[in-house]
Amino acid sequence: MLRGKAWGFVLILLLSASFSRAEDGVTEKEILLGMSNAQTGPVYELGIAMKEGATVYFNKVNAAGGIQGRKIKLIVYDDRYEFPKVIANTRKFIEEDKVFALFGYIGSGISAAIVPTITRARVPYLFPLTGAEVIRNPVNKYIFNLRASYADEAEVLVDRATRDLKLTKIGVFAQDDAMGEAGRAGLIRALRKRNLPLVGDGKYERNTEDVEAALETLVKANPEAVMLACPYTPCAAFLKKARARGFSPLFLHLGVGTTALIHEAGKAADGLIVTQIVPNPSDSALPIVKEFVSDMKAAGFTPDLVSLESYLGAKVLVEALKKTSTLTREALISTLEKFSMEAGGLEISFTPTDHQGLHQVFLTKIENGKVVTIGNLK
Repeated sequence: MLRGKAWGFVLILLLSASFSRAEDGVTEKEILLGMSNAQTGPVYELGIAMKEGATVYFNKVNAAGGIQGRKIKLIVYDDRYEFPKVIANTRKFIEEDKVFALFGYIGSGISAAIVPTITRARVPYLFPLTGAEVIRNPVNKYIFNLRASYADEAEVLVDRATRDLKLTKIGVFAQDDAMGEAGRAGLIRALRKRNLPLVGDGKYERNTEDVEAALETLVKANPEAVMLACPYTPCAAFLKKARARGFSPLFLHLGVGTTALIHEAGKAADGLIVTQIVPNPSDSALPIVKEFVSDMKAAGFTPDLVSLESYLGAKVLVEALKKTSTLTREALISTLEKFSMEAGGLEISFTPTDHQGLHQVFLTKIENGKVVTIGNLK
C-alpha cells in the first residue's frame, strides 16, 4: 500500500516537472507567435505587407504538415505605430497569450522601447522592420535582425553618389526619433570616412507631416544630394513640397516602404534613388523571389518589397525551428547563433557576435512610378 502511494507521489512529481518545463507558446499542436505593428495609422501599408508575407509562408508550411507536427499560429495586433500600444501589445503577448516568440514588428524607436521587456522575459524578438543600430550593437541575445542596417544602406548611397557622380555636398532629411537618428548617424559615418561634412540637417517631428522647417533648412544649405531617413508618409510630403518649390537635388532614400511611398508621393517620387535589403520582386530572377511571387499571387496578394522581407524572415524562422530538436526559446536562440542557409540565391547566416542575417544592399530607382534595379547612379 505504501509502495503504491510512493509510486503515485513519484508519478505526480514527474508530471509536474514535465509541465513546468513546457515552453510558453508550444503545444503538441501549435507554435504561437506574436506580431505587433501598424495595421492602421500612418504606416499601415508596411504592417499589412509584413502580415501578408509572413502569413503566406506560414500557411504554406502548415498545409504541408507544419513543424514536427505543429502548426504555426500568428497572432497580429494593431499598434498604429504608437509606443503605448506596442508596449501594451507586447506585454499581452508575453503575459496573457504566452507566445513562443515575437516576429515582424515595425519601427526603430518601437524596437528600442521594448528591448527591456523582451530581455527581462527572455523572449526572442525576430526580424523587425528596422535598420537601427540600437538593436544591433551591442548584440542582444534575444534580438535577431534579417535586414541590412541603415548604416549599411547609407554607406552604399554615399559610396555611389561620390564615386559615380562625384558629389561632395550631401544633406539629410530625418525623422526626429531612433529611426531618423540611425540613418543620420550612418550618413555622417559614411561622409567622415571620405572626409566630407554633412551639408544640411533637416529634422521633423515623428508621426507628423510637418516638414516645412526641415525643408527650409535644407534649401538654405543647398546640398547636391539629400538622404531621406523617414517612413513613407512624411517622405512623400517632403518630396511633394520640395518639387513644388523647385528644390531638386538628388534624393536618396533608405528603403522602407518603397511601394507605399510611390502611392503617397505619385510623380514626386520619380528619380528617387532607393536602397533595398531584398531583391526587387519586379525584376529579380532569383529562385527565392520567383517562389515568393508565385505564392503571393496564389494567395491573392500583390508581391511587394516589404512582404518579401517578411516572407523571407518566415522562411528563416521555419528552417531554424526545424533544426531545433527541443522547442524551447533558449534552444531556438542556440540554433540561430550557428545558423546559415542558402535561400534561393540569398545567403543568410548568424553568429553569436553577429545577429544580422543579411548585409547585402540592392540599389534601385523609381522611374514612372515603378521600382527599377540599377547598378550605378550614372
